[in-house]
Amino acid sequence: MAIRTIRKNGDEVLRKMSRRVDVVDDRILTLLDDMKDTMHKAEGVGLAAPQVGVLRRVVVIDVGEGIIELINPVIVYESGEQLEEEGCLSIPGIRGQVKRPAKVIVRAMNRKGETFEMTGTELLAIAFSHEIDHLNGILFTDKAITKRSDKEE
Repeated sequence: MAIRTIRKNGDEVLRKMSRRVDVVDDRILTLLDDMKDTMHKAEGVGLAAPQVGVLRRVVVIDVGEGIIELINPVIVYESGEQLEEEGCLSIPGIRGQVKRPAKVIVRAMNRKGETFEMTGTELLAIAFSHEIDHLNGILFTDKAITKRSDKEE
């Protein structure tokens, strides 16, 4: 397992559409492991493959309840609304208020290639939405209602 470099705002890879994973092979498993280590070292709650320069539909999330690995995640249901402040490992020093669903159901594959669904509310719903946006080349700043620099605190 290795710590990968997190791509920063302005890197064109962050604006590209990620490709679907057809086979969960050793390269994808290594990517998942490296992303988990990279996210934890950076003290983030989520990381999408484009953030480490890989245009594949792979996400890791840990909101404090253990690691969640998502391959080819798709939001199949969303309801409600919440407005919370977000940040991003790829956009250090900037935070913004973003409107997201209050509840999200995601369908994805796990590292064994098995399809599953998972429901997220509150922070997990935000993380699902935020990381899946990354797979589509969308950054939280594109959706932010307000933005501020951490230096403004």
